Amino acid sequence: MTQAARIVEAAHAAGLTLTTAESCTGGMVAVALTDVPGSSTVFERGLVTYSNAAKSDLLGVLPETLSAHGAVSEDVAREMATGARRAAGADIAVSITGIAGPGGSEHKPEGRVCFGLATAKGVTAETCDFGAQGREAVRQMSRDHALELIETALTS
Repeated sequence: MTQAARIVEAAHAAGLTLTTAESCTGGMVAVALTDVPGSSTVFERGLVTYSNAAKSDLLGVLPETLSAHGAVSEDVAREMATGARRAAGADIAVSITGIAGPGGSEHKPEGRVCFGLATAKGVTAETCDFGAQGREAVRQMSRDHALELIETALTS
């Protein structure tokens, strides 16, 4: 059984719904979840908020937060997850914002990805530095890490 299938099964058993807010992954987490037959019983929606305007317009990320911390930050990841959970009326929301590459800077290098998780217990955020492994690899590792966050939230 795939991780996504385990997530769908666990969410269904718990009567919980899921949503995603993705930037650098462009919907890869939503695709992984909706590839599972029966996911419509637990997956509410997936939002791809690639631009800063989309993060603000669709998720309520504050322009002040974007200005102060930049899109690739734990502060923005928290606001993305909170906004997605609110917008979808879902129980669990995961968010992803990062620099898949190529490029980056000294302060925000290629491969840095910030994740947010919003549940009834609160909102958390974390940063993973996957390194400059190439765009596809960083996006896949980000998808997998987001799925891990969801699965952990469902099983803890």
